[in-house]
Amino acid sequence: MADRRAETTRESRRMLIDAASALFVEKGYQQTTFADVALHSGISRGSIPWHFGNKEGLLAAVLDHASEALFEVSDEADAARSAQAYDLVAQAKRSSMARTSLLFVTLYVEAVNPASPIHDKYVALHERLRRSAKHWIERFVRLPGAMTAEDLATILVGAAIGIHLQSAMTPGRIGIDQTIDQLGELLKPLIVDQATSG
Repeated sequence: MADRRAETTRESRRMLIDAASALFVEKGYQQTTFADVALHSGISRGSIPWHFGNKEGLLAAVLDHASEALFEVSDEADAARSAQAYDLVAQAKRSSMARTSLLFVTLYVEAVNPASPIHDKYVALHERLRRSAKHWIERFVRLPGAMTAEDLATILVGAAIGIHLQSAMTPGRIGIDQTIDQLGELLKPLIVDQATSG
């Protein structure tokens, strides 16, 4: 019985996070209310503070969930590295990555405020993205001149965030897949032969 109750609690929490994630993208964090999340999820409004404490707790849970999804992709890629070079461009274009990126872009305005409950989470997220990119660069990229792996990681993470931000600001004007493909073209001359990268 306790196991079933725990599973129901986990499922309700997941449904609330999914609903809030979609609404934050659609309406923005500030404009989304508990009533909206309850209606969208089918879970009672009163259960939201029980699960998350307050709206800021819900926001933090949404970001944590999105971060886990983002780094699941990265971890899968790490596991595949022994067989082949990690295709950074293909990973960036996955549909799940695009949805997650849109959420991160939408919440960015909230995160910029140092007093925001997700400010430090964004700082940590960006650090982890740069670390992941740096690991890939160190394995598969021949760096030009005095450029370091950390420099290129910062450039790539900044470019990816910028592409998604521009696309969110002008829907239909910036093609994310096409632009990421072009970023990949810029990287191609720097990627070392896979046979020599082991």
